[in-house]
Amino acid sequence: MRVIRGAGLARTVAGSGRRGMISGGPLLAAGSLGAAAVLSAFLVLPAAAVPAPLTGGVSTLVCSPQEIVAVPVGVRGRYDGQSSLLKVAGGFYRGTGRPAPPTPAEAACARSTLGASRRWLSAGVIPAAGTPLSSMAERALLDLHLLVRPDGAVAAGWHSMWEYCWPRDSSWVAVALADTGHETDSLHILQFLARVQLPDGTWAARYLLDGSGPVNDGRPAELDAVGWVPWAVWSWFAAQQPGSRPALAQLAALWPMVEAAASAAVRSLSDDGLPRPSMDYWEDSDDVTLGTAAPLLAGLRAAASIAGILDADRDARNWANAAAQLAAAIRYAFGRYGYHRLPYASSGADAAAAFLGPPLQTAAPAAERAVLAAERALTIRNGGLLPGTDWPGNATTAWTAETAFFALFDASTGRHQHAERILSWLAGHRTRLGALPEQVNAQGQPVSVAPLAWTDAVVLLALLAQGHHLPVPPSPPGHD
Repeated sequence: MRVIRGAGLARTVAGSGRRGMISGGPLLAAGSLGAAAVLSAFLVLPAAAVPAPLTGGVSTLVCSPQEIVAVPVGVRGRYDGQSSLLKVAGGFYRGTGRPAPPTPAEAACARSTLGASRRWLSAGVIPAAGTPLSSMAERALLDLHLLVRPDGAVAAGWHSMWEYCWPRDSSWVAVALADTGHETDSLHILQFLARVQLPDGTWAARYLLDGSGPVNDGRPAELDAVGWVPWAVWSWFAAQQPGSRPALAQLAALWPMVEAAASAAVRSLSDDGLPRPSMDYWEDSDDVTLGTAAPLLAGLRAAASIAGILDADRDARNWANAAAQLAAAIRYAFGRYGYHRLPYASSGADAAAAFLGPPLQTAAPAAERAVLAAERALTIRNGGLLPGTDWPGNATTAWTAETAFFALFDASTGRHQHAERILSWLAGHRTRLGALPEQVNAQGQPVSVAPLAWTDAVVLLALLAQGHHLPVPPSPPGHD
């Protein structure tokens, strides 16, 4: 089922997006609350409905550059240069009321906002600069700049169903910002994740943007975060100047979070070497899936590398050994059936197969073949891709983050023409304001929320990978 947040009550609504059971994905009614207690708050409706367009983009308010305003789909306008300040007929977009010409004070604010945006962009790199895809990269960067809140929380999107921080999405945004030269913004995200980490080293499925706590909606913790976050920390550090003392000091400050997460990852491994059942990015069931196992492998390798950098040699050995155990289990349980969604069975392709390649890990030949097979199996008639062949949602609606996974994999493994085709498709299915939506329907229309932070991050990484190799956590010799 699919659930959204409404009027303080979780309710299931046909056609809502993946963004979290309460923000739109399927909800698992399990865990200590008990199925009956959780399900009593939900009304189950058909899951295959197509979501409606919810937002066309985001804007800031003149003289309030940190305030986000969701822009309805029907609003026509253009951004003021390289900024997120939206101009519409009659003046700046204000969210409510009629547009009015800016006052002299507001005109000065607008110049200041535009200058600050330009300086922020120029502090890093805009992927695909000088190509037709550069406008998509620029808008993705500016949208992320707005969705990363001052405390480091990353809003998945700007709509009531998405105005929460998922550690998974946040990790990807932290990597994308680090790799595009915005390391300070990336660090703030990681520091937020450190503040909200649970005592056992794991994270809740999602958090309130003010960091005051998890969203208590019956959704269990999602184990993949203990892989995503160490990978993001390693990637942030890899983007720093080699030997930078400030970066080493900041890495040491993040070490307790990494240590707790990696320890939780090790504790999660069962006798067969795979992690225990958990909800993954599909957010629809409590299973052992490739969508959890692959990021945990990347996270353990990243944590082992960080431990080596900080001279925590015992931890480095332990986590490298755990990663080797998990890698072997993935090959045995998933690899023999083509790296499908579930282990020990031919269970259908999953977009998470792309997590077996850069920038999470170096792709083995068998995994590379499996990803290419998954890309073919998951491509639908509108040109985008589904999350999986057994995805319970609408089979004619593409999901942009999952589509971008394959662009990133293709770009990172030398299939640049294939990556270009997917990236061009994504660029051609944005909203009027240039925002990347969560989904694209059978008619090629952007639907659900736009922008989606996760899609922005994956697209930026894919565009970067078209030009150079992205850093990948190392696998110690003999631990492949």
